[in-house]
Amino acid sequence: MAAFPTIRTVGIMSPGEMGHAIGRRLREHGLRVITCLQGRSARTAALAAAAGIDDTGDDATLVQEADVLLAVLVPAEALGLARRIALALRTTGATLLYVDCNAISPQTARQIEQVVTAAGARFVDAGIIGGPPAPGRAGPRIYASGTHAAEFAQLREYGLDIRIIDGDAGQASGLKMCYAALTKGLTALATELLVAAELMGLSEPLRAELRSSQPDLLTWIERQAPGMPPKAYRWVGEMEEIAATFGALGLTPKLHQGAAELYRFVAQTPLGEETPEQRRRGQTLDDLIAVLAGELQTRVAGDSAAPTGSRSG
Repeated sequence: MAAFPTIRTVGIMSPGEMGHAIGRRLREHGLRVITCLQGRSARTAALAAAAGIDDTGDDATLVQEADVLLAVLVPAEALGLARRIALALRTTGATLLYVDCNAISPQTARQIEQVVTAAGARFVDAGIIGGPPAPGRAGPRIYASGTHAAEFAQLREYGLDIRIIDGDAGQASGLKMCYAALTKGLTALATELLVAAELMGLSEPLRAELRSSQPDLLTWIERQAPGMPPKAYRWVGEMEEIAATFGALGLTPKLHQGAAELYRFVAQTPLGEETPEQRRRGQTLDDLIAVLAGELQTRVAGDSAAPTGSRSG
């Protein structure tokens, strides 16, 4: 077995809902976990503190003290973070293992690889499938690909379920894109069609038919959809990355561009403004659909009432 640099300190950027839970699990298994909270929200800072994750105060200290850095952010921030960390690496002369765990396309993963390796880091492409680590619950699965995936897999000894898949950087992200295209794409489709049924007064007959012909699917929707609204803003970028992945393969990107639009709508509603820790509405499928249908009716009514501008020519 190849010898790898010893891992004592893991950096997490950023310790949000997923990141802080991964950090907590690593701490519970004996590792030091650090972050840099510059520019992060008060909620993220609170989650980091609750998980026992130390704030280094700046990027330079972070890259000098971390043996491994796990990037766990919204997709839109993935490349920006890579450039930021690359600058810190060049400034300090430090080196580390950079593991991109974001929900990004293979193309974006390879772009990030170029950015961080040019600054002296070793790179691993990773994709997280499953919810945040929780006491008494297995997972999530973290798929990893690329030359240095085996080095990252040392963290199996510290409570993470890391699964190496063959191939270069981009393969793990590709797997994540295909999986999320189904799960989050289906959640978007289910939400949209149930809102449509509500607006047409067809909720009850549709639910009755689903209970009769698709009971397992209905159960899945009832479990998955209510947890979606606080995450919708993150899922916009993920759907766009899936669309880019499929488009690069010659497939249509439009299915998941539409899913991105659905999640953008949800994110702009009061449900989307709630945090997972402070939910008030939409925690059942019935309430979720009722709130979203009401929001849509209000928007449509507002658009209809808006005066149309005169056109001169």
